[in-house]
Amino acid sequence: MSEIWIKEAERLGDGAIGGTMDLLLAPARAVWHTTESGAGDEAYRAVAAHLIRNSAEPHLLYDPTTDRLGQFGPLDQSARALRNDGKARTNRVGKACVQIEVLARASKPFTGYWKPGPNFRALMRAIRSWHVPDTWPAGRLATSAGDADNRSRSVWLNKGGHYGHANIPGNDHWDPGNVDQSALFKAAPATGSNPGSGSRPTVDLSNVVAAARRDPALPQGGTTHKADVLLVEKALVAEGFLPAQRADGSFGTATVEAYAALQRRYGYTGAQADGIPGKTTLTKLGVQHGFAVRS
Repeated sequence: MSEIWIKEAERLGDGAIGGTMDLLLAPARAVWHTTESGAGDEAYRAVAAHLIRNSAEPHLLYDPTTDRLGQFGPLDQSARALRNDGKARTNRVGKACVQIEVLARASKPFTGYWKPGPNFRALMRAIRSWHVPDTWPAGRLATSAGDADNRSRSVWLNKGGHYGHANIPGNDHWDPGNVDQSALFKAAPATGSNPGSGSRPTVDLSNVVAAARRDPALPQGGTTHKADVLLVEKALVAEGFLPAQRADGSFGTATVEAYAALQRRYGYTGAQADGIPGKTTLTKLGVQHGFAVRS
């Protein structure tokens, strides 16, 4: 279940900071910012008030020196911390676009001195609940203001994962600076069925391919691989390609059509988007929805 409000976080403001997302079929992502301020309780209060006053709220405010965490608005709606990219409303890209302002300066990466604790782990738990993978699709972060040029529109619109403010098209900031990207995940190891967990359920590729191709050895109108197929169908439901009532474990026509739509979103065309799962697309779907693929 995706978290909308983090129970460990303080509520900041009135809770109304954005609206519905524009591109619900795009995968969820998280964006890291720095406030370009000091840290500590006085800075926390001052920055929170400033963000509210200027209608520039992220979802979350985090102090890396005290582990204090606050939440301005629900994670299933947009925040206000990004500029638009022309007509594209960058705050509203994806099923969720979780934005975190860290009380720090880009010139001094906070992972060099921070003290992450239970609230940081709660923050990461909430991000992973939206099936945001422990990856950085845009690659490196900026090391200075003049280095902030890694802003691919294609990557931003199509790939879930973690981004820095410096990676977002239409924006000109270079925060959060050159933080240790892997340190964010190491400070809050994934557990359970979250992406990156060692205990994820496994989908057998050959099973779902046989079901999708309606292998004559399978019972008519059904499949002996129902558990595998259901995991794939539930992921397609979460992506918005398949109605929930069609997730029945049979990989029928509706599921084939849904998987073909997914393949097209991943950039496949023509015969390559035939609705039959391949290892590359199924693995990518599994990363986003918490299952591993066995071929």
